[in-house]
Amino acid sequence: MLGEIETQPLYVRLRGARRFVLIISGPRQRRPALTATTIADPQSFIRANTRLRSVPLVPEIAVFLADESVPLWQKTENELNEAGLPPPFWAFAWAGGQALARYVLDHPDTVRDRRVLDIASGSGLVGIAAMKAGAVGVTVSDIDAFAIAAAELNAEVNQVHLTSCGEDVLDTQPSGRWQTILAGDIFYEQDTAARAFAFLADHARAGATILIGDPGRSFLPKTKLVRLADYRVPVTRDLEDAEIKHTAVWTISPDSL
Repeated sequence: MLGEIETQPLYVRLRGARRFVLIISGPRQRRPALTATTIADPQSFIRANTRLRSVPLVPEIAVFLADESVPLWQKTENELNEAGLPPPFWAFAWAGGQALARYVLDHPDTVRDRRVLDIASGSGLVGIAAMKAGAVGVTVSDIDAFAIAAAELNAEVNQVHLTSCGEDVLDTQPSGRWQTILAGDIFYEQDTAARAFAFLADHARAGATILIGDPGRSFLPKTKLVRLADYRVPVTRDLEDAEIKHTAVWTISPDSL
């Protein structure tokens, strides 16, 4: 039964079903980024199909959120005249991102006066939290062009500035460019999880602070991490298997480096 497995962020069209079912994830980081020429006006599309709302665990921040996942996903495919697009991750406040944003706001020393990278940034929630906590600059990285547009729009309404990157950064070698790296809800698929951990571990060895927000996804390497904080995060039942997700913020264990 569906309720007996952990749901992950990828939808499957079931023949004869009235809605899509969220059951297992796909390799989000591998998908090529959409170019600006394929989207007429992404920010207008986002405003028209989502609502500006406070984030449950982080009420200091408001972002554009969708009421339901499937209708927005269908509209996105129609907008781009392309089938098989990834779900609109950027339109929801995922549990790991909410926990990570809360942790950063409550522990501003983790980002204050630092150059920060938010990978697989989605709505930009975590990056916005980092800027509000005093980061000197935040780069939000996501290969979905709608996510980049959403992050820029959400930053504007929260009166902060984010630098956006639409490239897959997981093969980036440490260069001292980022002093803190934030990763929310990225350990949902085996290949992506392996690449993400390698990326984070490389940067940790180079001296970067690593913070991970995750509600216990299947490929979270817990044995290589240290738990820093726990949260009960309200989430959308349309996306998850519960209305409250027990979510933790982690860092990489020095013993695993």
